[in-house]
Formats: sequence, C-alpha cells, structure tokens
Amino acid sequence: MLIRLLKISFFAFIVRPVVLIVLGLNIRNRQALPLKGPALLVANHNSHLDTLVLMSLYPLSQLHRIRPVAAADYFLRNKVLAWFALNIIGIIPLKRSGFKRDLFKQCHQALDNGDILLIFPEGSRGDAEQMSKLKSGVYHLLKQRPQTPVSPVMLHGLGMALPKGTALLVPFNCDVIIGEPCHIGDSNSAFIAELGITFKQLSAQCLTRHLDKVD
Repeated sequence: MLIRLLKISFFAFIVRPVVLIVLGLNIRNRQALPLKGPALLVANHNSHLDTLVLMSLYPLSQLHRIRPVAAADYFLRNKVLAWFALNIIGIIPLKRSGFKRDLFKQCHQALDNGDILLIFPEGSRGDAEQMSKLKSGVYHLLKQRPQTPVSPVMLHGLGMALPKGTALLVPFNCDVIIGEPCHIGDSNSAFIAELGITFKQLSAQCLTRHLDKVD
C-alpha cells in the first residue's frame, strides 16, 4: 500500500506538472488508448521521458496496471535505480543479451493479470526524433496469444526535450499520436512492416514535426 501511495504521489506531484506545464502535449485520438488489459502499447523511443509521458495519460488509480518492459542491464545496475524502477515505475525487467526459454515469463504473467504492457520495439533509445529499425520482440512475445490488441503510439518532441545522454530538461512542446489497435497476425515480417508503415502514418500527424520543417 505504501509503495502504491509513493507511486501515485510521484506521478501526481512531479511527473504530471512537468508533462503538462513544462512540456505540454498535443494528444490525438486519445479515445484509442487501451484502458484495460491484457493489451500492449508500442511506441517509438527517443527519451527517458517517453515512459513517463505515456504513463501520465492514465488515471492515477490505474498506474499499477501499466507495466513498461525495460532493459534489466540498465535499470537494475544499482540498488537505488533498481528499487525506483521496479517499485515506482513498475517495470518488467528484460535481459537483452542471450536467449532464455522463459524470457517473456513475467510479461505473460502481467498480461494474464490484465495489465497493459508498454514496449518500445526499437529496443533502445535512438537519436532525437529518428526512428531506428524495429525489432521482432513484440511478435515473439505475443505469437502464442495473437488476439492480444497492440496499440501503436508515435511520440515526437521528447527526444529534443530530454535527449539521450543528457540530464537537462528543455521545454519543448510534444506530440502523442495514438493509433488504432491491431493484432500481430501470422507473420513476423508482415507485422513489423505493417507496424513501420503505421508509425510513418502517425508521424505525419505530428504538429511539432511540421513546425520543424517550417523552421
């Protein structure tokens, strides 16, 4: 109970004021945001702000149901960060090196519990506002449960607000474009190709991207 209270307080008094006042969000198609699990939210990844912004879209009472899938080697590298990542953010740690038969065990347990998983299919943060090659982890996670809905989200501006490798937050208006849910289907390559096309279509709706071109 104490951990949940700390989590709610962190998002209510720190994350939301930063997101709403310092950054500001242009949110489109919010009604397509999955409110109940099991479901996946898949987004592009340029900044540590990505996770916080996406979680801030949910009611405080539901935050414990939003489970970011994150790199174990990064977020569990010391005790303090590990405690914060596991308890306040609620990550599901995933080992990026090697292959284990039960690699997605905790992910499946979370989905069975009705949670919403937050996954970045690029695998790690890329350069500011640049998409990296999509990896097939989402497909392999859900190939045994293909009816689980996958909701794509395009983020733009957060890579400029808090770029990879920096700790200085820069006020920068940001876009959150939520796509309609889809399913993985029978083919890994077809799903990844379709997801890439969807991200491009959502990117075209970003107001801040158009402002970049004007500048």
